[in-house]
Amino acid sequence: MTLGKDPKPFAAAGTINDHEFTHLTGKRARRLLQLARLFSTSSSSSSYLTRIFIGDLLSQSIQLEEFLDAYGARNNRRWSRFRSLTATIKLFADVCYELLHIKYSLPSYQLLPIDRDFAASTAQSLELTREILVTATHGIIARAARLNLPVPADDTAMEPFTEHLPSGRLARDRAMRKVKSAAETVTQLATAYLNLAAESELLNIAEKTDPGEYSACFPDPVSEDNLRFLKFRFHSLQSLYDTHVSETEVEGLDAGLPILRGHVSVVYHLLEIATQLVHYYERHLNIATGDSSLRRKPVIAPQTLLAMLMNYAIAFAGLYLNQGRSLSYTMLRRYAEVGRVTVPVPCYRGLHVRPATLIAKIVRHYGSDIRMELDDQSYDASLPMDIFRANEKINARKRRWLILEIGYFPLPAGNLNDRQIQTIILDVVFKLAEQGKLFLYQQPLQLSNEFDRAGILLENITTEIAHLLATGQIDIKTDLTIAFTGDKRVLSDLLLLAQSGYGEDCFGNNIALPKELAYLRR
Repeated sequence: MTLGKDPKPFAAAGTINDHEFTHLTGKRARRLLQLARLFSTSSSSSSYLTRIFIGDLLSQSIQLEEFLDAYGARNNRRWSRFRSLTATIKLFADVCYELLHIKYSLPSYQLLPIDRDFAASTAQSLELTREILVTATHGIIARAARLNLPVPADDTAMEPFTEHLPSGRLARDRAMRKVKSAAETVTQLATAYLNLAAESELLNIAEKTDPGEYSACFPDPVSEDNLRFLKFRFHSLQSLYDTHVSETEVEGLDAGLPILRGHVSVVYHLLEIATQLVHYYERHLNIATGDSSLRRKPVIAPQTLLAMLMNYAIAFAGLYLNQGRSLSYTMLRRYAEVGRVTVPVPCYRGLHVRPATLIAKIVRHYGSDIRMELDDQSYDASLPMDIFRANEKINARKRRWLILEIGYFPLPAGNLNDRQIQTIILDVVFKLAEQGKLFLYQQPLQLSNEFDRAGILLENITTEIAHLLATGQIDIKTDLTIAFTGDKRVLSDLLLLAQSGYGEDCFGNNIALPKELAYLRR
């Protein structure tokens, strides 16, 4: 090979003959087949469920799969099932390694209690994975025999795979890093967790779905792409913790921080498992997208795999996600700095359903106690109906203001017929609109056909305009304000919402919310 030049792809120059490829594969697959024979023929394959053995099995299957793919084994009738079995061993060895990691890391995670036995379910999933690997390794040994691949029988060169783990940890004697403040660090991490939790509602689907309906969850909302995205986000959050919190004084000052880190980590590893299982389902078992070389004779039944995916990986990820969310609420309340902010009432129909819902979603997102105040009356800002209740007070103030404004108009005296009253009402409405004091949402306006002849003209006008207001044909522009009191961090988002028109313009058309409020769109 000449240095400085890219080598040609070694499998691209024509077609390799099967005899040469068999000989080459025999050498490359030797270690994997040796491990597979040990695992599939052992009377107690559970003794090989160690990270040393499974790590070796994973490494060898990764290398062999890459080799087989380079030669196009996936698209060759003779070699496609051997390649699929290699991929199966790789995937479930990876799942097994993650399960072993969870098993040995559970004591250090300090997970908050839930209603289900996570340790027992992990052990059950580990046993199921062992059975799958037994089937897959037995299958690849049988397939190797059909392909005339040699299977090593000599175990003298094999190292022991036992994993001896004495108790205890090394002394923690490195100097701690210093950070600016505990409050700032906790607030940053807990807020990041809550924002990610808002994106992860997919993880609660297992608790809402009957096992017989699991397959209906694919590909929407459960897909490899969706789970891989969440896995990446939780890995990033774990890195955020390790960068800004690990080995700092703050980690020892707030007991909630390492607990939150444990919840981030366990959700991340469960998502690793879920992503692998969804990949296997989509690639090998799904009727629409699966590889026929394994679907005809699968190493695991589709319903069994879906049960492990939904009832273990996704279900427990959702449970611990929600426990971490509750912990984040508690931590944030502990460091809350109370403030007050005054904002305008939404210009379109006041605090109607949409702005009331958005306000409540912001408050519930942070789990803080926020009070909304209007005319010396306080409302719970986490409850849309409580906020919406304030709208009647707002409308009453609008009507009182309107009566004063109409009083400035010279009104004719004497008896008027219905048509004359209608004309005067329209004249008042349009003049107020021209002055920017009313919004017209509908034209032509639908007025009443009959009026109270016994009442005075001012009463007829105010009653009719109140009717137009109630039916949404018009609205009154005012400078009314509301105040929010509570955690400054939540108030900052409420202020941003108000500055964005509560997601609406003055005519009720949707306005895009800023990226800082992206969690409201979910």
